[in-house]
Amino acid sequence: MTAGRLTTAAAPLLLIGVLAAVTFWLDRLVNTSGNGPWNVTRHDPDYTVDKLSGARLGGNGTVTYTLSAEKMMHYPDDDSTLLTAPRFVSYGGSAKVAVTVTASEAVVSSNGEHVYFQDDVRVARAAHAGGSELVMRTTFLHVVPDRHIARTDRTVFISDATATVSAVGLEMNSETRVIKLLSNVRGIYDPARAPRSGH
Repeated sequence: MTAGRLTTAAAPLLLIGVLAAVTFWLDRLVNTSGNGPWNVTRHDPDYTVDKLSGARLGGNGTVTYTLSAEKMMHYPDDDSTLLTAPRFVSYGGSAKVAVTVTASEAVVSSNGEHVYFQDDVRVARAAHAGGSELVMRTTFLHVVPDRHIARTDRTVFISDATATVSAVGLEMNSETRVIKLLSNVRGIYDPARAPRSGH
């Protein structure tokens, strides 16, 4: 009887202990500041910047590329940055031919070595002595700024003064001006569209 009374009296204390343990576990589970195995990190921005504009300088002090955006949001969980309405301009190293990339948004990696442009991506390579302006459109583009490389595995549409081409997958080097189309290439070439110099 005594043991039974002790067990009955201890039941509320046991329940409180269990509830306390569960509460502690749930707190650890949702606590984003902890470093334990129960940490669940949320993808929330820690700061935002409006009307962002910046430039990267080369070893000789010249601008190698610029990057601007309507809005920037930084995420501390993976140290990535989201840009709204980004505009990236690469000056192509020794070739000095500007390549401009715009999109609805872009994600910049934590070290800034990679930029992922998404939705309504437009790439325009400026006209130069060897050719007219070239425009490319796609839905996704991975740019490696320091290597002057851009690539995608999506459908691309490319046009210049004389040709219109579609393909799936592309690799482009803005310094060498070499474009590699990876598959399903189709195009129309019309030399009559080329601009004629006046005399």
